[in-house]
Amino acid sequence: MDDRVSISISEGVADVRLVRADKMNALDQPMFEALVAATDRLSKEKGVRAVVLSGEGRAFCAGLDMGRFAAMKEKGGNGIPGGENRDLTIRTYGKANFAQQAVWGWRQLPMPVIAAVHGVAFGGGFQLSLGADMRFLSPDARMSIMEIKWGLVPDMAGTPILASLVRDDILRDLTYTGRIFSAQEAMTYGLATRICEDPRAAAMEVAREIAGKSPDAIRAAKRMLNNLSVDPGPALLAESVEQQKLIGSPNQTEAVRANLEKRAPNFAD
Repeated sequence: MDDRVSISISEGVADVRLVRADKMNALDQPMFEALVAATDRLSKEKGVRAVVLSGEGRAFCAGLDMGRFAAMKEKGGNGIPGGENRDLTIRTYGKANFAQQAVWGWRQLPMPVIAAVHGVAFGGGFQLSLGADMRFLSPDARMSIMEIKWGLVPDMAGTPILASLVRDDILRDLTYTGRIFSAQEAMTYGLATRICEDPRAAAMEVAREIAGKSPDAIRAAKRMLNNLSVDPGPALLAESVEQQKLIGSPNQTEAVRANLEKRAPNFAD
């Protein structure tokens, strides 16, 4: 886990960092595994009262690793060896599957989580930021629901969280177009909590403030606020059902090939 995600704990605050800086913290299989392992560890870690999630290097998280898309281009499927035989609809973590747990796990933690976002948060990286209770963005941060670019849909627990944050027509716009939007737009849409010159420093300051409050009250508040949302189960399953139909389909493979070959796609209707 340490070569993808690092965790240091001090004075009740867990400082969690994505440490694949040379790849802009892109999501490969070891990164998915490290994210799930991190939430599993923190869920059992006594004395942690707040969490800050950030990325080292130039970005928070650039999304799915390009190597996965290259594998999709050559062999179809989801770019994981043997992945074409995996059933995404199987619930391995309560209401979530493995990829969803990499995001949903942060929402399930008993303590508040603040995502400090700089650079880019694209696709799966954007969904990862949604797992946090709050998102602090740098002024030049950029975000995108980028899955449509690759012929896919968001399938990492993003949709049930987005439905509670964003106006319906805005959510459809961002999902259908995959357009990149700024930190200022994210604030307008309800996706940013604060815009900060140094989002990680600001997140650590707020996390320390939270850690100074009664942990019983903070955890009760998170349970209460989580219960305000509608049951995420059907939405999480719907993500998996729709994504499973798309992965490796002719138009999805064409979307990947066109992007990697830097040409216009030729889709069949």
